[in-house]
Amino acid sequence: MASISAEPYDLAIAGAGVFGLSIARRAIKQGLRVLVLEAQYIGAGSSGGLLGALMPHMPARWNQKKEFQFQALLSLENSIRQLEKDTGLSCGYRRCGRILPLTTTDKLEHHLERAEESKLRWHPEKTGFSYVVEPEGSRSDWLDPAAAPFGLVYETLAARASPRSYLAALAAFVRSEGTLIEDATVTDFDETSGSVQLSGDHDPILARRLVLSGGFSAFDLIEHFTGEMIGRGEKGQALILDGKGLEDRPAIYCDGLYVVPHANGTVAVGSTADREYSDTTPSPARTDELLQRATAFCPQLNGRALIADWAGIRPRCNKRDPLIGKLPGYDAVFAATGGFKISFGIAHQIADCLVAEIVDEKPDFELPDTFRPDHHFGINRLDADNLGRR
Repeated sequence: MASISAEPYDLAIAGAGVFGLSIARRAIKQGLRVLVLEAQYIGAGSSGGLLGALMPHMPARWNQKKEFQFQALLSLENSIRQLEKDTGLSCGYRRCGRILPLTTTDKLEHHLERAEESKLRWHPEKTGFSYVVEPEGSRSDWLDPAAAPFGLVYETLAARASPRSYLAALAAFVRSEGTLIEDATVTDFDETSGSVQLSGDHDPILARRLVLSGGFSAFDLIEHFTGEMIGRGEKGQALILDGKGLEDRPAIYCDGLYVVPHANGTVAVGSTADREYSDTTPSPARTDELLQRATAFCPQLNGRALIADWAGIRPRCNKRDPLIGKLPGYDAVFAATGGFKISFGIAHQIADCLVAEIVDEKPDFELPDTFRPDHHFGINRLDADNLGRR
């Protein structure tokens, strides 16, 4: 076990996924003394996956959430480049762009409207990012033309990163500037004494504040503190193939799957979402299904070696959007979980917002109202439960 300070930490964080480590990094930069406690090991949860798709919302029916994610994706590259500079580690980041095939005339018309709205929402004259409808047969060296009979969308805001490389860089930064302990499960916290209780033989640790950020398992801790279960886990599965020669291709989103080439000569394919599951291990049948579906619209994947498959449980709040902020009834217990499929794209900006709340400062970008605890607890949670039973 790493060396523990006898003095209280300014902030203890339960969970070392992309949310927890990003919050730790931001808090350290804010000048706080930070301790991260991970129940298993770095990347044990859904943050340790394979896909690494950093994809924007569609530029339609714009709202606070879409604007927040848009701003996060704009600033992510600078955040990652600074992390790489601080640690000397690559995160595998690249602004790769994305292809979206159009399969009906209705979709074509719809995306022509989205392309027009993108000029208002994405500010291409300032950002340089575009959302363009291209004719049938475009990019046929990568996407099977039969998969896009009415053309395709090519947008340039989408990016990718290596999830495990990004986590490794975040963990290296936290270890060098703060304290990170694996195999340490947080079970309770006493605000009055500042005592963080751990399972097993670990002695309590003192901290002034606690952030619950342990992926889907954080929901159990949140229920312990609040009496309310506000989220669940959903199983996702993905795989990686040999991708030599495909490193510079754009991502494809087709048939509910992403194909994402990475800088290390691999291609990630995924991912599924199963609300009902019996285990957390990859299903061979699911792996076969992913391969068949992906090669159907991306023939260049045919015959490429399967390197690995992965499955994990992603945290999803009942109200869909993440939960970020102080738990009701507490002064020093916070939560940051429920990112589901968009965690990697917004984690750095979530960290900015939460740390600003902790130190009573104003963040650069306000959290959407639907991310705040008021949206997830009390009558709002009951509304979600009722809707789920209809």
